[in-house]
Amino acid sequence: MSAPGVLSFTQQGWEQVLAKVKRAVVYLDAACAESLHWCCGSTRLVEAVGSPGCPLREFEPKAVGGTAEQPKAVFVLSCLLKGRTVEALRDIVCRSHFRYCVVVTALSHAVHLTANHVPAAAAAELEGQQPVFEQLEEKLCEWMGSMNYTAEVLHVPLLLSPVAPYLALTPAFASLFPLLPQDVHLLNSARPDKRRLGSLGEVDSTALTPELMLQMRCLVSGLSSLCEHLGVREECFAVGALSRVIAADLANYAPAKNRRKTATGRASVVFVDRTLDLTGAVGHHGDNLVEKIISVLPQLPGHTNDVMVNMVELTALQTQEESQNVVAPGCLAQANDSAARALWEALLNTKHKEAVMEVRRHLVEAASRENLPIKMSMGRVTPGQLTSYVQLFKNNLKALRNHCGILQLGLATVQTLKHPQTAKWDRFLAFERLLLQSIGESGMSVVLNQLLPMCKPSAQRTSDDYGPEELLVLLIYIYSVCGEFTVDKDLGEAQEKVKKALVQVFCEEVELSPLLQKITGCDSATNLTFHKAKITVDELFSSLWDIAGARSLMKEFKSVYIPGDHTHQAFYKPLLKQVVEEIFNPEKQDPVDIEHMSSGLTDLLKTGFSRFMKVIVLSTRLLKPLHIPELLFATDRLHPDLGF
Repeated sequence: MSAPGVLSFTQQGWEQVLAKVKRAVVYLDAACAESLHWCCGSTRLVEAVGSPGCPLREFEPKAVGGTAEQPKAVFVLSCLLKGRTVEALRDIVCRSHFRYCVVVTALSHAVHLTANHVPAAAAAELEGQQPVFEQLEEKLCEWMGSMNYTAEVLHVPLLLSPVAPYLALTPAFASLFPLLPQDVHLLNSARPDKRRLGSLGEVDSTALTPELMLQMRCLVSGLSSLCEHLGVREECFAVGALSRVIAADLANYAPAKNRRKTATGRASVVFVDRTLDLTGAVGHHGDNLVEKIISVLPQLPGHTNDVMVNMVELTALQTQEESQNVVAPGCLAQANDSAARALWEALLNTKHKEAVMEVRRHLVEAASRENLPIKMSMGRVTPGQLTSYVQLFKNNLKALRNHCGILQLGLATVQTLKHPQTAKWDRFLAFERLLLQSIGESGMSVVLNQLLPMCKPSAQRTSDDYGPEELLVLLIYIYSVCGEFTVDKDLGEAQEKVKKALVQVFCEEVELSPLLQKITGCDSATNLTFHKAKITVDELFSSLWDIAGARSLMKEFKSVYIPGDHTHQAFYKPLLKQVVEEIFNPEKQDPVDIEHMSSGLTDLLKTGFSRFMKVIVLSTRLLKPLHIPELLFATDRLHPDLGF
């Protein structure tokens, strides 16, 4: 599968949108805005609108409506056209002066039929018709005030945010998370006694809640559109419980069956539950600059995978306060700057040291092209050296415009290298390596006892100590890398000590972070009682046990921990790496943990890895991409670790 095909899939979708937006007010939701951000940038959209002022607005119920001088609106939405979304549309249109409305939905009409509980047989009879879209068109005309006005509702598959040639994200599915063993109890609560599930291995589409099933069908619809664009007949494989359900749904997705009959290409799609290995998602093993940039710089508002880069170095502003808000931040996505894109891809695919040198090289070349008075220096690259190169562009508007993308990535590098959290990164890494050795030599109780002294209330912490969120990261790392283990008296006592210490840490926080507010259900530290903190910690450890047991149903992929011996230290081996090695191992003919999802009798007759063609790996939730010459997707956070 060629990378340009994937990029062109998103570009083609946005070209359809751009063709509709001339002289319009454009409303976008967060997921579609993020897709635009990585694919072609907001500049392209503003140019396509071609009207003065700011034509772009966030889609929300309280969004500013259109004036009499703004008769046209285009809504670009990633969600279903029902419920609160339709209510927000109605509110915006009713308080505006629109005479022409276009609604673009990233979800197909077939998904809307499913959402409206239309049976599969009835939906098949409606092939070629779009009654849900037609009804909304009538409503839009009604809200605009005249049935003679124009309304259009169309489907454009804006599924992906193409971060790199071989990495695409699906921000609309940021909340889609694999099931944990405790979720079986929730699913069973809605099932009769005779149909109770015994484990995650028994979960199928009929066992899921309607909301979760609909969310997965939305993802499947988008993936089917991608396969149609690429002209491939996909074979679906799965590793994990939720991935198995999604893969089976794609394999048997009715609108895709006719498409597959005429497809000339072939591809294998492998879905992987990320909960099978959260070690890589929270660990600090990766010697990759992008991973550190995304970890330490503040998140770009409304985005799941980009950061704010402070551009004050290139202005005449003087800011002394570290807490000063970033005004007009830079970012990582540089869709319309070929040189910056080349640097970004180099940062993704090289180790930290080489990446920093690559940043210096690009800054030097940019300065040379602008005939700026650059002073060359060899040897180790320092933040001060990079800053001096960036400041050469200050007060030179032409040079700033020509190399704005390179400068944003350069400043992102400088701010990451100078960030206090970067120094703590090395301490994280050292502790994680110590944990790996302790697991093999002493067991889980000793590991938890090593963590115990680090659990300090805010009054006792220094800047070098770990805060509550960092302690949770370490706990997830410990339980995920250890996997299943036997509970004994020592482990029980060690765990209770850590739980007690965490309760104290939570209770004595002066201010609750957004994450702590979410998991405790308290909007301020004054509302967090000892009882609430204890309940929260008990629930956290219940989830940690589920994370430890996530691979219990696996046969080959049962461990990500490789014990040490006399010549080698213990180390962590990512699950995704194990999956890829299994796929490309010529000696393995019959996969055990990589399940093939049948879409018919012909598929049932296939055996072994002869089923694998070119491979697309999709991971639900946090994905760290590997060095394989194909294509990777994630449904949420970009978190690269290229140490394959």
